Amino acid sequence: MDETARIALIARILAAKVEGVEVGIGDDAAVLRARAGVERMVWTIDEQVEGVHFRRELASWRDVGWRSFEAAASDVAAMGARPWCALSALVLPESVDDAALEEITCGQRDAAAAVGAPIVGGNLSRGSSFSIATTLLGVCERAVTRSGAQPGDVLWMAGQVGLAACGLRAIEGGRADEPRLRRAVAAWRRPEALVSHGRAMAHSARAAVDVSDGLARDVGHLAEASGVQAVIEASALLSDAALVEAAMALGVDPLDLALHGGEDYSLVAASPVPLDGFRRIGEIRAGAGLVLRGERGDSCLSARGFDHFAK
Repeated sequence: MDETARIALIARILAAKVEGVEVGIGDDAAVLRARAGVERMVWTIDEQVEGVHFRRELASWRDVGWRSFEAAASDVAAMGARPWCALSALVLPESVDDAALEEITCGQRDAAAAVGAPIVGGNLSRGSSFSIATTLLGVCERAVTRSGAQPGDVLWMAGQVGLAACGLRAIEGGRADEPRLRRAVAAWRRPEALVSHGRAMAHSARAAVDVSDGLARDVGHLAEASGVQAVIEASALLSDAALVEAAMALGVDPLDLALHGGEDYSLVAASPVPLDGFRRIGEIRAGAGLVLRGERGDSCLSARGFDHFAK
């Protein structure tokens, strides 16, 4: 198909009426109508690049479309916002045919429906490597940033950490169909942005971050932005039976994956009070950096994780 036909295909799959959207796919730009009573709009952009975020032999094209959208939605969820609508820009090499494009777009549509933020526009171009850039717009009364944590707050987490990293290892090792690893594989192929949890914490959390690059790395960002020290409790992470079972099946350390594995899209928040749907994983205290609390006491924790520019 030529460019016009491909745009028509995408428009057909993504067609949806969205409150506040006056002009959607098919024009030079989307037109949004300001929403009365909304005090804040939250915008984010996330790009999934082949060879960096995924390899096509490890995931279906529909999974690629899903993952690209959920990654952006998780950023909005971490701010305590409700996703509203999105734009999508695709760069397609010649190796991505029309059937693949349709599968990618269906994956995007399914994720957008799950999140509640239809895709209302975007861009399509030819390039040497495949990528998807998702721009997502959310709305909220109060945005939760990374910089408000205070000594005495508790660290709370919604979702799981380490399971997606187990899933990726299982897929790479050709073990994706093993019963003990299927849940981990699904966690990597079909992550879910925790939008409802983000909304639930919005009025009580002092700071929050989504875990995309690894728990230690992302909590480290929160601690640095807030000017505090974050203590992560090993026992809280190892209480996840699904993670421990998958790690044992693979012969890897579950604590290492929980701390440094990425792409789980869980949410971590600092709050003085319990948060619905969250469990305690540590605390905030005066100081700087990260501390791991284990059976032998406290020790310094490296904030390593996924880094696009690390050598």
